[in-house]
Amino acid sequence: MPLAQEKSGNESKERGVAAARRIFLVAGIYGVLVLLPQYFMEGRTGRDFPPPITHPEYYYGFIGVALAWQVLFLIMARDPVRFRLVMVPATLEKLAFGGAAVVLYLQGRLATLILGAGIVDLILAALFVVALRATSESR
Repeated sequence: MPLAQEKSGNESKERGVAAARRIFLVAGIYGVLVLLPQYFMEGRTGRDFPPPITHPEYYYGFIGVALAWQVLFLIMARDPVRFRLVMVPATLEKLAFGGAAVVLYLQGRLATLILGAGIVDLILAALFVVALRATSESR
């Protein structure tokens, strides 16, 4: 392979890895900023989206598990090539909430604000697929 093509190929791989780093860094920071305050909003959530929360273990359990994923995204941002295979369940995590949000909204069972959060997760799922593809060339 000529040197110019090899250099171009390396630059392309580096751009893909850099993009994957940014995607997971933004996803992790966004998730922490959105989820962490919810630990202190149980009462307000019950008032703004009735009925009041009757099973706080599900509420706090969801927030805790979701925050754990955000920490993983921040770890993945440091070395996306090393954690490439984790991008598959990370994508599924985003699709699980985003897909459910869309279906529940179409059934009239979800507030528009929560649908917005679900759409953000669907966008992040698509970006995670982009990151997965971008890092495949780096292996």
